[in-house]
Amino acid sequence: MKILKVNKLRGPNIWANYPVLEAWVDLEELKDTSSEMIPGFNDRLMAWLPTMVEHRCSVGERGGFFVRLRRGTYMAHILEHVTLELQTLAGTPVGFGRARETNVDGIYKVAIAYKEEKLALACLDKGFELLMAAIQDSPFDVSGTVNHLREYAYDVCLGPSTRSIVDAAKARGIPWRRLNEGSLVQLGYGVHQRRICTAETDATSAIAESIAQDKDMTRMLLRSIGVPTPEGRAVEDADDAWEAAEDIGLPVVVKPQYGNHGRGVATNLQTREQVVAAYQAAREEGRSIVVERHAPGDDYRLLVIGGKLVAAARREPAHVIGDGRSTVQQLIDIVNQDPRRSDGHSTALSLIKIDAVALGVLLEQGMTPDTIPPLGKKVLIRRNANLSTGGTASDVTDLVHPDVARHAIEAARIVGLDIAGVDVVAQDIAQPLQGQRGVIVEVNAGPGLRMHLEPSLGTPRPVGESIIDMMYPGDNNGRIPIVSVTGVNGKTTVTRLIAHMVANTGKKVGMTCTDGIYVGGRRIDSGDCSGPQSARSVLMNPFVEAAVLETARGGILREGMGFDACDVGIVTNIGEGDHLGLSDIETIEQLAIVKRCVIEGVHKKGYGVLKADDPLTAAMIERCKGRVIFFALSEIDPVLQAHRQKGERVVFVRNGLIVMAEGESETKLTTVNQIPLTHHGRIRFQVENVLAATAACWGLGMPSEQIVSGLESFSSHMDKVPGRFNLLEVHGATVIADYGHNSSSLLAVIDALSQFPEGHRTAIYSAAGDRRDVDMVRQGEILADHFDRIILYEDQYTRGRQPGEIAAMFKQGIDRGRRCKEVYDVVGWEKAVDQALKLLKKDDLMLLQADTIDATVQYLQRAIEHENLGREIDLDVALRTKQEPDSGDTGNLSVSNSTAGAKKVSSDR
Repeated sequence: MKILKVNKLRGPNIWANYPVLEAWVDLEELKDTSSEMIPGFNDRLMAWLPTMVEHRCSVGERGGFFVRLRRGTYMAHILEHVTLELQTLAGTPVGFGRARETNVDGIYKVAIAYKEEKLALACLDKGFELLMAAIQDSPFDVSGTVNHLREYAYDVCLGPSTRSIVDAAKARGIPWRRLNEGSLVQLGYGVHQRRICTAETDATSAIAESIAQDKDMTRMLLRSIGVPTPEGRAVEDADDAWEAAEDIGLPVVVKPQYGNHGRGVATNLQTREQVVAAYQAAREEGRSIVVERHAPGDDYRLLVIGGKLVAAARREPAHVIGDGRSTVQQLIDIVNQDPRRSDGHSTALSLIKIDAVALGVLLEQGMTPDTIPPLGKKVLIRRNANLSTGGTASDVTDLVHPDVARHAIEAARIVGLDIAGVDVVAQDIAQPLQGQRGVIVEVNAGPGLRMHLEPSLGTPRPVGESIIDMMYPGDNNGRIPIVSVTGVNGKTTVTRLIAHMVANTGKKVGMTCTDGIYVGGRRIDSGDCSGPQSARSVLMNPFVEAAVLETARGGILREGMGFDACDVGIVTNIGEGDHLGLSDIETIEQLAIVKRCVIEGVHKKGYGVLKADDPLTAAMIERCKGRVIFFALSEIDPVLQAHRQKGERVVFVRNGLIVMAEGESETKLTTVNQIPLTHHGRIRFQVENVLAATAACWGLGMPSEQIVSGLESFSSHMDKVPGRFNLLEVHGATVIADYGHNSSSLLAVIDALSQFPEGHRTAIYSAAGDRRDVDMVRQGEILADHFDRIILYEDQYTRGRQPGEIAAMFKQGIDRGRRCKEVYDVVGWEKAVDQALKLLKKDDLMLLQADTIDATVQYLQRAIEHENLGREIDLDVALRTKQEPDSGDTGNLSVSNSTAGAKKVSSDR
């Protein structure tokens, strides 16, 4: 048994709308072995992880998984449950999991939900080890493993402060993304993005933070606005520290001038020895030291967010209570067993540690770590009450006097912090400071939120929500309009058209597609950028006001989608694709499940856009949380009609006019022969692409006049839709450059070629080597039925095939064809094009398959501009040069919804 690979599905995916690990597991010799067949296996597993009794599994009740174990279940299913349980025991409870067999006997896909990716991977590894030990009846340290995973969780998971802000953002529907292994998090998308790092925001001024770190500067600023602060000054050395103490008056506080989190702070110092020792300890934390007058009273932390006091806590220094038997160190060890304590800031409390400051505090009390305090004796370990040094906190938010709150707010404002932890020393926080010699001793940037989220006593305060409310006031959810486009064919054209239409309204659009990443019309990355990484890149761009994202099958299967939800999701079609046989997707029904992730990702107020006359696409309406807009060439399509009768939205063509209808209401837009992309309505698959884009922009709330303007201003030339039915005239012949590379797209292009007069036809064609043999043979047969000359080429996409193997597959199909008389086999796309151009004659027609978009466009532009071989043209120009126009023009969709003389083929381009 082994794990073959693990896909980290970070976005919505085929399993769930949240992150999932997908482990491919080969059961090998165990593929026919179930749990009840291994002696003692079930007993060992249930004894090691008894808390799995809570797993309901398919039985649907507590203990359900144990029932499945006793009945007998396979190892992949058990690995799923063990990994889920280890995550829960490590402190990140999750419950979703699935295990399904692939098309290969004995190999399973195991889907496991997670909250923190690195922890989930560690739990999967340890879960596998535990499972193998149970199978082999080998010893396994479950307790040690769980403790290790808990410690690892402390290291890799977001800490409580950051997590509280993220949770508050999620509750508001604000998207988030962790940017590093620490606490840097992006909230929102595009122009509405903000960033946090623990309790600091992108609006936290570096100057304010610098001031807050300088305790002497902070005291001076606070005094300037009448906020009470303790007298004090910076000192040069230990002797100067004692001299300052004498000048100020004992007792005093010694602390680093630029310290934070209470490190190196010693309070209530009465003697020269204490001051000198405290100075030496403070020097361990910083070079500049401050001595201040000690103020009597309790230590309070007031949290100010956006100019408002939102929480307050009374902090108590780290201490232990004697039991008459245990030493101070033993008492500390007992206290540190509290699961709320850890070595850091990842839990509610921190460990109590013995260091130089603690030793000094103990010595003042006449003790050492080995002293046994009497029963009930309170022993201080620190004098400062910071949680980071082992202190505890009690909520007192409701007790704070308004004058004290006002001073805290003024202190935060004079320092310049949007989020500030204001430290107050007072005998009674419910009384004004002036009457009790109370003071504000520090103003802290990036304050810890733990004491307010999980106080030792009192009411937890929703401080994360307060931070989010400050960053995103009102109904602002940090989102920009997102359109996601998928399907078998037409994705890139629809994506480009929608991006153009949205940009036409004045928005800066980020677009991803198979040709690259574009922001504001400028390409910032090239190549196939239709995956989740490119989508995230666009959504991180602070200039992007709307995103239009081509969402390909491969990225969904490999990593999930690059966004959490979209406003409009489009599935153009599900036809004879070129993606079958990859990643365990063998049928178009399975392919439809992958593509429908885009529809499942539409939020409740959004729209799914679906092709009405494609059954697999139309069925996705059941998976859409929002509303659905159907589109079809004909308004009499039964699916479209039934949807409209329910009062829902549809888009169709009537007598050449594009119509948007909602129930009985209709909006007539423009005629298809006014839309350049459709070549005067002659190219049916481009008309369908126009309908999909129209529906999407309607779903975005775009006014009809802007929809019309966008459609009519989008050209069909290479600058807008490179490699998508681009027409060129070369030495009197017509050349069609198209990126289509599957049976559906090929049939759609051939359907469009019925507009042209019959003459000698040439095709330059190939396929990627990872496509199925049957698909290559099928395309070869289609080509041979419609072209006189076929030039096959092999280039960089052989993908494991031997030289000549791809051409051999095509030739099997070509041999079955009815028309082809010439077949050439060439290595290299450019050589194939060069040969074809040499053979091309006046009035010929050539279909030029674009190998890579950039290479194709560069080649054609070079041919047009520098070698003067031809020119880019429109279809009506091409037809005028070949024949007299037919006044009836029955092939034009502006007159009829059927193409005259065309073969009846499936056209899902």
